[in-house]
Amino acid sequence: MVDAGDRAVTSIDTMVDGVHFRLAGAAGGWASPADVGHRALAGALSDLAAMGALAGEAYVSLVLPEDMGEERALELMRGAEALAGRCHTTICGGDVVSGPALVVTVAVVGWASATQPLVGRDGAQPGDRLGVTGELGAAGAALALLEDQVAPETVSPATREALLERLLRPRPRLQEGQQLAAAGAHAMIDLSDGLAADAAQLARASDVRIEIDLDALPLANGVSAVAGELRRPGWWLGAGSGEDYELCVCAAPGEELAGVHWVGRVGEGEPRVLLSDHEGEQALTGYEHL
Repeated sequence: MVDAGDRAVTSIDTMVDGVHFRLAGAAGGWASPADVGHRALAGALSDLAAMGALAGEAYVSLVLPEDMGEERALELMRGAEALAGRCHTTICGGDVVSGPALVVTVAVVGWASATQPLVGRDGAQPGDRLGVTGELGAAGAALALLEDQVAPETVSPATREALLERLLRPRPRLQEGQQLAAAGAHAMIDLSDGLAADAAQLARASDVRIEIDLDALPLANGVSAVAGELRRPGWWLGAGSGEDYELCVCAAPGEELAGVHWVGRVGEGEPRVLLSDHEGEQALTGYEHL
């Protein structure tokens, strides 16, 4: 139940076939309709997680191509509804139209009480540490496997399945976001476009410089092996590939935040991200929107 003093936060996210996923059934397709529904809702809820908000309602709009069919459309919604149930989210409505390609747009509403802290992107302060939850690079490694950029035997079957699970069925870090907000996080963002790109958004919003130690990144199992086959270091996937949907957080040095791997620091200077490993400064960007 919503109280008079509660605050609402909103986010909207759109995923397009051929851009954010490749629907199974067509050449090169790798995402089932249920995967698509799950991923679309997860991406939107991840924005609420990065604010420390409680999930509330979701609204799903679909553009369906002629060859989609009713059963596959229902499978997509069942994938979204299954995740909604696990995240205490109610899908309240939406819209359906026809079009040339499958497009899924999800708008979500989150809530916070008058006393519950909410975290934005503009609160990072010089002297803060920068950290991430979980492990990075899994989605990028899975995509490389699915698109045959590396040989299947690059990783074990069990590792492959774990990587694919991270890409196809990501888990929005709602509980972690609320815990980090309550513990005093100054700024947060979810890692949808890659650490390099998303940390740059924090830097611009907070008007600070962020330095990241690429050697300190917590990489998911198999990421380094896949990156090696691509003739890249593991951090290339860990910081450059998107859709991990972990949280990037800035907090004061004295704050011990459970489940956070500290990978950098916040300083004064031109708003930018400085990336370096044991060999020195490195150039890297994540996914860039239009």
